Amino acid sequence: MLNLGFVSAILADNSFEEVVEFAAKHQFACVEMMCWPSDNSDKRRYAGVTHIDIDNLGDKQIKNIHKILKKNNIYISGLGYYPNPLDPDKEKSEFYIEHIKKLIRAAAKLEIPVINTFIGRNPEKNVVENLYLFEYCWKPIVKVAEECNVKIGIENCPMLFTNDEWPGGKNLATTPAIWDKLFEIIPSPMLGLNYDPSHLIWQMMDEVQPIYDYKDRLHHIHLKDAKLYKNKLNRVGIMGTPLEYHSPKLPGLGDVRWRDFFSALTSVRYRGAVCIEVEDKAYESSIEDVHKAILTSRNYLKQFLVL
Repeated sequence: MLNLGFVSAILADNSFEEVVEFAAKHQFACVEMMCWPSDNSDKRRYAGVTHIDIDNLGDKQIKNIHKILKKNNIYISGLGYYPNPLDPDKEKSEFYIEHIKKLIRAAAKLEIPVINTFIGRNPEKNVVENLYLFEYCWKPIVKVAEECNVKIGIENCPMLFTNDEWPGGKNLATTPAIWDKLFEIIPSPMLGLNYDPSHLIWQMMDEVQPIYDYKDRLHHIHLKDAKLYKNKLNRVGIMGTPLEYHSPKLPGLGDVRWRDFFSALTSVRYRGAVCIEVEDKAYESSIEDVHKAILTSRNYLKQFLVL
């Protein structure tokens, strides 16, 4: 019913085959595979990871991917690429948009039903101005998705963590109020959410209710936690940069109400992948710690799942 996986970005130095073998060895059902351009220069944390090079995806590569997956009894839950398609630099924006279209076409060739990404945002413009950019940039993308019968899962991360992302962040799809506007402008059922509850925690919002409200738009799920430090928030306030008062954590080590979260997923009859996304800095000092982060998350989540 719910298939546990993880996001491959945390195993950035491993090959595609090694990631799949790790997943099979440790009781996972699926993996979200990162597909950044192979010549990508993005140095953002967890960005720039390429486990499937979609720019060089021929019949031979597709056959080999399917062979490795079948051998290990693992499937790909989605292809992931998380740039800023609404970047104010037109050249960058056009490049990101074209790579998302490539990602959609690659997913269709690989028979993968979902790609995951960001809407993007010009951080210096307000929401209304960005909605106009969204309509202009995203209608052609969604058209490709409809032609290929591939769903688009938009992660709800505000991308508002560092000073260079201030003041508006680099992803427009941050709140239910904005999701409503996005889905009104482009009502296609191919456009939905890659829902991550942790991002609502530090915005001090209900992280469970959206599952009920957007049950028909849940195309993919990320499992990440967040710890809100009230003492730090009391010093810097909500106008501080978010990492001044919260930290991403492994599932179970933050403030997400996981029992209620999984109760909601099963109540709305969600079927499909739920993928651990590791961004906990306490588990980054070695590859052994990275592995422990994935497996510690798995062990906590086993209480809600049949592996």
